[in-house]
Amino acid sequence: MHPRNVLCLLVATALTSSIATYVVAQEAGSNETRRIPQFENEHVRVWKSIITPNQPLTMHRHEQPRALIALTGGDMTIVSDTGEERVETWETGRAYWLTADPPGRLHADVNKGTENIEVIVVEMNR
Repeated sequence: MHPRNVLCLLVATALTSSIATYVVAQEAGSNETRRIPQFENEHVRVWKSIITPNQPLTMHRHEQPRALIALTGGDMTIVSDTGEERVETWETGRAYWLTADPPGRLHADVNKGTENIEVIVVEMNR
């Protein structure tokens, strides 16, 4: 199977799994920023991130490029370890390509809005 077809299949599987995860989280009333692992193999690692207002993800980095699918979009403030900030607008239902982070650089994802931002991330393994 062609790698693109594999990626499409993995994204579809992750989205299906995320819907079930979303329903369970909503039923439990959980309202914390978190990463929820979805799937991993030798090609990709897939997780769902739920970023609640004013509860940033801890500083981290991405060694590999990744695709991001916005389940619930919004304006995400990316804060680097140098204090620089940039805002990325992710529209619900849209997919985005994000490159690997520069060597030695960390960032935190901060939702300064009033509603949760929920995304599926498919990060390539090399």
